[in-house]
Amino acid sequence: MNPFDTELLLWFNGFAGTLSGFDAAMQFLAGDYLLPMLSVLALVGLWFTGRSAAVRELRQRAVFIGMASLGLSNLPVVALNLIWDRPRPFVDLGDRVTLLFYPATDPSFAANPTAVAFAVATSVWAVHRSLGYALFAGAILLSIARVYSGVFYPTDVIAGAAIGVVAVYGTRWLFAVMEPLPTLVIRLARAICLG
Repeated sequence: MNPFDTELLLWFNGFAGTLSGFDAAMQFLAGDYLLPMLSVLALVGLWFTGRSAAVRELRQRAVFIGMASLGLSNLPVVALNLIWDRPRPFVDLGDRVTLLFYPATDPSFAANPTAVAFAVATSVWAVHRSLGYALFAGAILLSIARVYSGVFYPTDVIAGAAIGVVAVYGTRWLFAVMEPLPTLVIRLARAICLG
């Protein structure tokens, strides 16, 4: 086991169970619903906003890339899970970890929620900086909360973040190769009043 991972996790998680208000906030941030819901709302809002047709199309392309990146970011996570069945910290370290979250059963490396959160944040950041920064802040808070809650090791969330960011750049490249199909899909969505 990597001593960096263990020591940093135990330091973060060492505060768990001592401050009930802070624990509740971290459980809320680590949840499966808050950040995904905010990410979806950000993508929907981005799809329908923009002062000009050119800005709207740029944002809609970013939403399209963001949604595709969600799927693309899951491929390396699944592949890594098949290669390395890394146990979760609460399994590995037992009573040394205070678990503040439900005990997930899939492998720990790499953190899928972090990959998804960073994929959305990166795609949004490319066209709307302030919203992108807010989503990055949420993704970082999610990552910290998951480590604090004893669900992931620090390197799990770091790897997940890297996968999410790389997935966006891979999706952009894929969309450039597939052109004009992405443009046609956006035009079709507009034709049926979806943008």
